[in-house]
Amino acid sequence: MRKFQVTVNGNRYEVEVEELVGGASATPTPVVSAPQPVAKAAKKSSGAVGATKVSAPMPGVILDVKVKEGDQVKEGDVVAILEAMKMENEIVASATGTIASVNVSKGASVETGDLIVSIG
Repeated sequence: MRKFQVTVNGNRYEVEVEELVGGASATPTPVVSAPQPVAKAAKKSSGAVGATKVSAPMPGVILDVKVKEGDQVKEGDVVAILEAMKMENEIVASATGTIASVNVSKGASVETGDLIVSIG
């Protein structure tokens, strides 16, 4: 038997797998331990105090960040592209102002509610 750690939907499982020698074996009996909590990444910055926050509406991967700190944006301007469920979603500024902080980078995974940018 060989032991492996497998992560499924954020839950970590320890499994034992029987290695077949000669192509035959008795009926396999999977052994699965209880899920182990996965350590969360360090909490990202909460943005500038008093700023308008633009958060991820759903979990996904950031494909592109269209703004940088100090950029001027108008309400409705695209600030990032989020891929979720194999679709590209435009994340737009919810207010007019200056980008106070950019809290994600291209390729980053985000969860619902994670801060993408803040607008001062």
